Amino acid sequence: MTRQEKRHNRPVSTHLHPIVYWTIVGFVVWFAASAWTFFSAAEYMGLLLAVVTGFFFMAIAIPFAIWLVWRKNQDPHAMRGENISLRDWASGEFETWQGRRKATDAAVEIVMPIAAAAFGLMALGIVFYFAAASAVQL
Repeated sequence: MTRQEKRHNRPVSTHLHPIVYWTIVGFVVWFAASAWTFFSAAEYMGLLLAVVTGFFFMAIAIPFAIWLVWRKNQDPHAMRGENISLRDWASGEFETWQGRRKATDAAVEIVMPIAAAAFGLMALGIVFYFAAASAVQL
């Protein structure tokens, strides 16, 4: 039987910590940089990569613009609790539609898909690079 400690007075948040958002942005940039680095050699691939990079840019820019408008229209007294440290946020809970989860679990589940895509594209690009290099030597 496992014993779970119940910790009282853990902070409950409905928003992600800003570092989680910046981590997502970093992985999106990593994904786009990997695509440009490893897959831009074909004749028309630059055009395709420019379009895909534009989609990724808009996927980041639109929520950021919405957040800026939301933040501007908030009551300054209501935003005092936003300056919580990452350690305090991670030790708390994250409120979702389905219920509460540990904040660290929620952050990992949110960041994992884009991290897997960024690492996967980079690994695929490295494999293609070495496969092309070994084909040239033959």
